[in-house]
Amino acid sequence: MSNETWKADIFESLFQQHPDPWSFESSLYEQKKLSRVLECLPSSPVSFATELGCAIGVGTLALAQRYQRVLAVDASETALAMARQRCQEHTGVRFIKAFLPADYPATDADGSDLILISEILYFLSPVDIHTLAAKVTESLVPEGCILIVNWTGPTDTPCTGDEAAENFILACQEHYWLPDMAERNEGYRIDRLAFVKNHRGKNA
Repeated sequence: MSNETWKADIFESLFQQHPDPWSFESSLYEQKKLSRVLECLPSSPVSFATELGCAIGVGTLALAQRYQRVLAVDASETALAMARQRCQEHTGVRFIKAFLPADYPATDADGSDLILISEILYFLSPVDIHTLAAKVTESLVPEGCILIVNWTGPTDTPCTGDEAAENFILACQEHYWLPDMAERNEGYRIDRLAFVKNHRGKNA
């Protein structure tokens, strides 16, 4: 297992070789997981959601059907092209090509009510996970939330899903974002974080 963050060209190659390398459209597992993720979205009002790692836009479309504005980010232009096609009827969706965390679109994501990070954290090194957490927490309104989803099975990525989740959560805690929900299901875990509102910090 390499400790280095996977490069953008790896993902571009995967999507060029196969239009749906993780079977987002056809896998019953992926469909059930997305359904559960949607159930874990915040009950508080959300008008602006940011999705990091949108891939071919299956989850993006689900968000677009719920929220007025969605910013969808991915490192693969091939994946983004498919996502744009999928969400073409939803004018509130905007797509950005960005390699995370280096190209994190801070200006575009500023003021997010929700940031969804599904199945990408374990592709990052621990250092890059920490960097991404700091950027994400700066983008949210105080009433917002972060929802992370991670595979918990075997992997050859820089981190396991559990390591990625725990590293991200620890980094967010430095900025006073703490878990308010956590659950494990078959093959994946979901963690949701909220800002500690009685803390007088930058987000307060």
